[in-house]
Amino acid sequence: MRKIRVLTAKLGFDMHNRGIIVVNKALRDSGMEVIYVSNQFPEVIAETALQEDVDVIGISCLNSATGIELMAKLMNILKEKRLDNTLVVFGGIIIPDDAPRLKEIGVAEYFPPGSDLDSMVNFIKENITMG
Repeated sequence: MRKIRVLTAKLGFDMHNRGIIVVNKALRDSGMEVIYVSNQFPEVIAETALQEDVDVIGISCLNSATGIELMAKLMNILKEKRLDNTLVVFGGIIIPDDAPRLKEIGVAEYFPPGSDLDSMVNFIKENITMG
C-alpha cells in the first residue's frame, strides 16, 4: 500500500515555522510522505499539489485576516484545477469567529496551536480517500 502524500506549506510570509516542523515530523513518523514547501502563496501551493499528486494539503498560518483571505483563494484555485477532492487541513492562530469560515470555504479541519499531534494524524488517516 502506498504512503499518504501530504503537502505542507506556510501561507504567505508567516515566518513562524516551529509548529509546522513539529507537525511534519509527526506525519512522517506515522508513515506519511511529507512534502514541505515552506512559505508560499496559493498559486504555488496548488500547482505543487497538482504536480506532486498529493492526497492532503496541510496549511499553517498565524495571521487570521491574511490567512482566511489566502485560504479562500487557495480553495478556489484547487477547485479550478479540479483538486477540490483533496483533503485540506489548516493549523494556526485565527480569530475564533473565523473558524466557521474555514469550513464554509472547504477546509476539512482546523487545528489550533496546542492540538494533539495524534489527533491530527488520525484525522488524516480517517478522512483520506486513497485512489
